[in-house]
Amino acid sequence: MRKKGFTLIELLVVIAIIALLMAILMPALQRVRKQAKDTICRSRLKQWGLMFAMYTQENDGYFNEGFGYADHHAGQPNAYGLWMNALRPYYRDDESILLCPMATKLMSVHGWGPFASWEWRGFALRYPPGMVVDLVGSYNINSWTNYMIRDRGHRPVENFWKNADSIKSPARVPVFLDGTLSDAWPWSYDLPPETDGAWGGLGSTGTTNEMDHFCINRHLHGTINGLFADWSVRPIGLKELWTLKWHRAFNTAGPWTKAGGVQASDWPQWMRRFKDY
Repeated sequence: MRKKGFTLIELLVVIAIIALLMAILMPALQRVRKQAKDTICRSRLKQWGLMFAMYTQENDGYFNEGFGYADHHAGQPNAYGLWMNALRPYYRDDESILLCPMATKLMSVHGWGPFASWEWRGFALRYPPGMVVDLVGSYNINSWTNYMIRDRGHRPVENFWKNADSIKSPARVPVFLDGTLSDAWPWSYDLPPETDGAWGGLGSTGTTNEMDHFCINRHLHGTINGLFADWSVRPIGLKELWTLKWHRAFNTAGPWTKAGGVQASDWPQWMRRFKDY
């Protein structure tokens, strides 16, 4: 008597159906995963908003002193240096908040790119004094918010925001965003990167091209997430970056905006499909 069971053809048909269903479901599952990480990223930026708000409130509205190039005066922020050190009292028990969940791979291992995290190895802290730590992260500060009282290179001191209370349209001023380095000083004439995650470096026209630290396709539909000076968080289109008020003299109708006459063909190929601003 023959035992009942699947024939080879029936088994192959079942496998083919399962493979087809997996092929249909996988993109949907990947989108759901990206959406979940996008939500977590915004939640972390909202936490950073609370920390920046507390820091500025405790320092008469002033942001931190950046790299410590500013001369310290009584009544101004303590010279804690980089933002991750200045704000360390608020997050030191949870350093995971330094990472966007979409960008947790170390740059030294995986190279420069939209999903890489920067590293500071053997960083000497001023809070607590003398402690040396390794820091990694995937958020950048808009360094034009720093408290600076003297020029640094081609960065005029009058361009810096310095004080959160003095910003008239805070919802247009980016403070803290997805990025590939810990800080950047964008200009309206900065060139867009030729490829996603490319680093332009110092250009021949005097521009730093540091907008490329933020111009990365990290989240959904060509966006990054950002915290603004009113402590709100929202997604930012990559081409929208050139329309934000990064510093006091920033031209929001510069050459890379619709108001400034940019054409679709002017953008690098990888950015042309993204929304125009």
